[in-house]
Amino acid sequence: MSHPDLNLLIALDALLSEGSVAAAARRLNLSPSATSRALARLRETTGDPLLVQAGRRLVPTPRALELRETVGALVEDAQTMLRPQENLDLGRIERDFTLRTSDGFVENYGPALIARLGADAPGLRLRFVLRQGADNSGLRNGHIDLETGVVNASMGPEFRTQALFRDRFVGAMRADSAVAEDIASAKGYAMRRHVDIARHVAGCEHPHAPIDDALALLGLRRNVAVIVGGFSSVLALARETDLVATVPDRHTANLRHGLNTFELPFPSPQVTVSMLWHPRLENDPLHRWVRQCLKETCARTV
Repeated sequence: MSHPDLNLLIALDALLSEGSVAAAARRLNLSPSATSRALARLRETTGDPLLVQAGRRLVPTPRALELRETVGALVEDAQTMLRPQENLDLGRIERDFTLRTSDGFVENYGPALIARLGADAPGLRLRFVLRQGADNSGLRNGHIDLETGVVNASMGPEFRTQALFRDRFVGAMRADSAVAEDIASAKGYAMRRHVDIARHVAGCEHPHAPIDDALALLGLRRNVAVIVGGFSSVLALARETDLVATVPDRHTANLRHGLNTFELPFPSPQVTVSMLWHPRLENDPLHRWVRQCLKETCARTV
């Protein structure tokens, strides 16, 4: 019985990730001709063209899309298995670590996380970038080390996740605006003019927020007058206008200083904020340590 050449899995992973023979060759440190021969052998082995020409670029076949996540995980697991265990010397680390978060996360959890990491690893340079949309390519290509957010169906199945905290929604208004009687009911709340954030999930510009789903069960719909890019802008407008903001409680605690926060007049839906990372970093000692620090920071910070 003949055994398949398992080196082809590494070539397949590079080809499907890069979508280009030339780019895959650079990643594999091979010549383009050698990479083309590997692609030919893969096509013969799988009985599928895998990558086909579309104009000036190669596009994956349905079979290639089916294989892409599986082969990537296999290669990462194999590399992890064969990689020698490192002894983590936090005091000598000189490294950048990129954490992608949504608006408001840095204001609430950043100071405590910076203090926690800096105490043991002063050479670790923490870089926060704002999460916008549902594109997780940064995690796949290594530009992002770790991400926080609400896990949804648009995120690839290959990512590792761990819950950080549960959050609920509250209302916020200008400090000198009393929470009038007309907002004490779900109907009155829905009728007031609201400011909301734009959402980019699964290619949809403004999908329903959890609050809107909860109101829909009551046959109600919010009167959203203004849409902005993030929680900071939502609360800035609520602070200076008569607009009502509805935001996650823990996530925006520091941003709501000076605002009149009130309980919603109907059951508030909850969301779970998690951290996400690519499986190639699963067993990286520094990455594991940062994940543990982030989990501890979120558990302590309210």
